[in-house]
This record gives sequence, structure tokens and C-alpha cells, in this order.
Amino acid sequence: MTAQPPDPPRDVLDTTEAGATAIRGGAVRGLGYAFGLLLSAATVPLVVRHLGLEDFGRFVLVSALITLVGGLTDVGLQAVGIREFSTRAGAERDRLMRNLLGVRLALTGGGVLLALAFTVIAGYDRTLVLGAALAGVALLIQSVQSLLAVPLAAELRLGWVTIAELLRQTLTVVLTVALVVAGSELLPFFAVAIPAALAAAVLTAVLVRDVAPFRPAFQAREWWVLLRDTLAFAIAIAVNIAYFRIAIVIMSLLTTELETGYFAASFRLLEVILPIPSLVIGAVFPILARAARDDPTRLAYATRRVLDVALIAGGGLVVLLEVGAPLIIEVLAGDAGSPAVDVLRIQAPALLATALATAGGFALLSLRRHREILLANLVALAISVSLTLALVPGLGAEGAAIATTSAEWALAVAVLVLLARIMHQLDLSLRTAGAVALGIAAGLAVLAIPAPDAVRIVLAPALYLGVLVVLRSIPPELTDALLRREARA
Repeated sequence: MTAQPPDPPRDVLDTTEAGATAIRGGAVRGLGYAFGLLLSAATVPLVVRHLGLEDFGRFVLVSALITLVGGLTDVGLQAVGIREFSTRAGAERDRLMRNLLGVRLALTGGGVLLALAFTVIAGYDRTLVLGAALAGVALLIQSVQSLLAVPLAAELRLGWVTIAELLRQTLTVVLTVALVVAGSELLPFFAVAIPAALAAAVLTAVLVRDVAPFRPAFQAREWWVLLRDTLAFAIAIAVNIAYFRIAIVIMSLLTTELETGYFAASFRLLEVILPIPSLVIGAVFPILARAARDDPTRLAYATRRVLDVALIAGGGLVVLLEVGAPLIIEVLAGDAGSPAVDVLRIQAPALLATALATAGGFALLSLRRHREILLANLVALAISVSLTLALVPGLGAEGAAIATTSAEWALAVAVLVLLARIMHQLDLSLRTAGAVALGIAAGLAVLAIPAPDAVRIVLAPALYLGVLVVLRSIPPELTDALLRREARA
């Protein structure tokens, strides 16, 4: 009897387990991000005390320059890579990955060289120029590692993506502490990121060795196809980076340093929290991409559920920040920063808008609606600039907070309106929105209770979740996945 060939391995994106796997992976990504933040925050006081404020400022200056290069040279390749890997197979996937590696090496390498030229032209001393070179090498390695992780994200192996990131962050912390203990000067601190990025890259390469080629391709025609397809999306990313941050630049020109400082305290906290929706909701992106290719009905259902989760998660973040603002600002800035409490409370609702805009944005990206994404971000940019110019002279930091929050909500509304016009099967849940509104009201009611801030921070989210549970507004797929119960139909 002739032996039957083995069945081809199942693609998880085509199974009923895909949603639950993505939900658990998104939760792991969020927790991993939070743990990484705690690790990084733990080293800051040690480095500041060891280097002193002057050298620490020099370290942050160069690190910010190289980080900017990384953001500007990404041009949406990571998200597009996940989408394309999720919708291609075989030789097409290999060609995609090889050309993505080639584009990433060329763009990031060129960006690093431009950054080095800038440090020389700007007259930075030898330590900072060499430091920028070391940080640039680390960025190049980290960029390659992130791109190699595309198959892991597309196959919903998000636990390994998180482990690779935590490995890099943990090694960075360990080596940084070792340099502090050894009494090192400034320059070696820039080199710490190189072995940390290498370790993450090696682990990722081992994990994807059977599904991703490691040899980059430098095919101009393929590059043009990739970059032409993502040009509008790349511009949208640049606009998104700009519109939320441009307020602080305008403030520095129109108001006092003290008002700018109040806004900066709130802004810095939001800047840390804002990536969370993208990490958590982005876990579902490969499912959306596959559904956009094969099954519009599945895409509409998945998009609605993602928007429900975005509403719930965003509402919870709003409650936490509104209630926890006094304690958070006291920890960050002490009593002198108390005026920033009102600024943070004005900006807190922006997190709900961010969650909705992220969920809708991934749906638009899965449909290749790059121009719509760009249009929504241009609307947000226009509102951010105009309201900041109008409100900051009279209201200072609170005016800037109103402007940025309004811009974020404009982005969310624009994304959802454009998505509804394109996806006719999409049925947004007003029931979930109403339950979230009641939950937020219940959570904020603790502000009227004479209790310590720490007690309020625990009580408020409990009340918020309690309302959602009582009203049965938490999607069953979410609870089933997190409790590892059998998926419901």
C-alpha cells in the first residue's frame, strides 16, 4: 500500500482558534511592554546619579536622535510586512521577506549615516559622534530583528515576539547596571544596545529559520512596488508622529517654560501609554488581513469585535488616568507639578480615541486603504495645529491639552466614518458604547468619595468592570480566550 503523504500543516489564521490565540497574544504583548517599561525605569535613577545630569542629557540627546531615525525609516514596512506575509505563500513570501530586508537595511543604514553627518556638522564632540555610531549599529541590528519577527507576528506566535523583546530589554538593563558598578564613562553606555539587539536577533532568527530567508534582496523593481504601495501609509505615519507632538513645540514658542513643563509632564506619560493599544490590538491584524483577502463577512465581524474591545480597554485607561492623575503627577513631578493634574485629566479621554483609531486603522490597512488613513491623520494634524495656536496663548498647558485631545478624537471619528463608508457590512455596537459610558461614569464617581488616591485607583476600575459585567457587555470571545475555554460559535 502506498503511504499517504502527510497533511500540510494548518495555517492558524484559517482556524477557529485564531481569535483566541490573537487575544491571548495581545494580552501577553501588553504585559510584556509594561514589564519592559518597569525594567527600563529602574535603571534611570542609577544612570542619572552615575553620569550626572550633564552627561545623562548628552546620552538622551544622541539616543533620541537615533530613535527618530528608526521611526522615520520604518515607513510602515513592519505593518505592511505582516499584512503581506499573512496573505501570501511559498515563493512569494520568500521574495517579500528578502526585499523587505533589503529595503530596511538600505533605509535604516542611510538614515544612520545622515544622523552621523548631522552630529559632525552640528559640532558634537568625539564621544557623542562615536556614541551615535554605536547606537546606529544597534538600531540597524534591531531593525533587522524586528523585520525577521514578521513571520512570528503573522503566525500569531506573539509569545515569542514578546520574549525576544524582553530579552533585549533585560540584557540592556543588566549591562547598564554592570557599567554603573564598574564606574564606566559615557561612551560604553551607547554600546550596551548592540549585544542586547544581537541576542534578540539570534533568537528570532532561530525561531523563523524555516519560514524566512536571511539573505536580503536588492531588486529595484520589487522595492518600488513595496514603497509605492506604502507611500501614503508612510506619510500617514509621519503625520501621526508629528501632530501629537507638535503642540509642545508650539507651546515653547507661545507660552512660558513653566506652562510648557506642566504640559510636558502629562505628555510624557501619555507618550509611554499610547503604544499599548497598537501592541494589543495589533495582535489581531493578521486575522484582519487574511479575512480582507478571503471573507468580507468574517472581516466585518472581526472588526466589530476589535472595536468593542478597543472601547472597553480605552474606557478603562480613561478611568485609571482620571482617578489616578493626582498620584501619578505627584510621583513624576512632586508638589510643584500639581497644576499638571488638570492637564492630564483633560488628555485622558484621548486614550479612548487612540484605541478606536488604532482598531479602525488596522481594518483600513488590511483593506489597503492607505489614502484614507493619510486623510484621517491630516484632519488630526490640521485640528491639532489650529487649536494649539488658538488656545495656548490664553489657556497655556490646558489649551494644548484640549487641542491634542480634540485632534485625537478627530482622528478616531474620521477613521470610523471612512471605515463605515467602505465596509458596508460593519455594524457598530451602540450597546457596548453605552455600557462603556455608564462604566466610566461609575468609575469616576469614586472622585466624590473621601478616600486616599491609592484606594480610589483600585476601586474605580473595579466599578468600571463591574458595570460591564452586569450589563453583559464584555465580548464572550474575550473571556473565553483569556480563561482558555472552548471558543463559542
